[in-house]
Amino acid sequence: MSSIILGAISASGGWTVAFVGYGIVFVALVLLVFIFNYLSKLINLQTRLELKKKGKKIPVHPDDFSIEGDVNAAISMALYLYMNEMHDDESNVITINRITKRYSPWSSKIYNVYNTPVK
Repeated sequence: MSSIILGAISASGGWTVAFVGYGIVFVALVLLVFIFNYLSKLINLQTRLELKKKGKKIPVHPDDFSIEGDVNAAISMALYLYMNEMHDDESNVITINRITKRYSPWSSKIYNVYNTPVK
């Protein structure tokens, strides 16, 4: 019975549903790429327009300022070394201290369910 239902679904539109689903996911990913690439440019454009309306001086565009490769390498190495030094050095010795617990009637065997009440 289930093979008849699955056969009817795949024959009638299973491939269509699959292709439409893949298409929607692909279009959504492409839109996200465009949004992430151009969002900062739109924010900078809005900020520049607001500064122009107020009559203030517009700063140099951040894309005009470039940092050389060796400076980037030095900064990334310094950050890497700084992040790795944040961990504590431990002695790798585990100590277990046994603590005696107080008596608790909740775990006592004499109060179990199988005791019959006295009439």
